[in-house]
This record gives sequence, C-alpha cells and structure tokens, in this order.
Amino acid sequence: MPDFTPEELCEAHRALLSTLRKCEKIDASKLGKSQQTLLERRIAGLRVALALIEKEYAHTGKDA
Repeated sequence: MPDFTPEELCEAHRALLSTLRKCEKIDASKLGKSQQTLLERRIAGLRVALALIEKEYAHTGKDA
C-alpha cells in the first residue's frame, strides 16, 4: 500500500465524511429498490473507508 502523508489522509477523511453525511440525509423511501440497495452499500463502503483512514492516521501519531 502506498504511503500517504498525514495531510493527504486528513483531506481524504474530510471528503469522504462529507459524502457520507450527504448520503445519510437522503430519504431512501423515495428511491427505487435498486437505488436503496446502492445507497446502503455506498454508506457501508464509506464507513469502512473512513475507519481504515482513521486506523492508518493513528499510526502517524495524530488525530483525524
């Protein structure tokens, strides 16, 4: 895995967190079934990505 600077990790975390918040605001009941499934999977994927970034960032000795 490539090494990322703490600044790169912080910026990626900020961008993904913003996207996650926007996805969580969507009223899924107004979406079709396939769009609901896609939204659920996208949210789950963003949470995994954020957790991995936070774990990697912790190795740098700083807080995300």
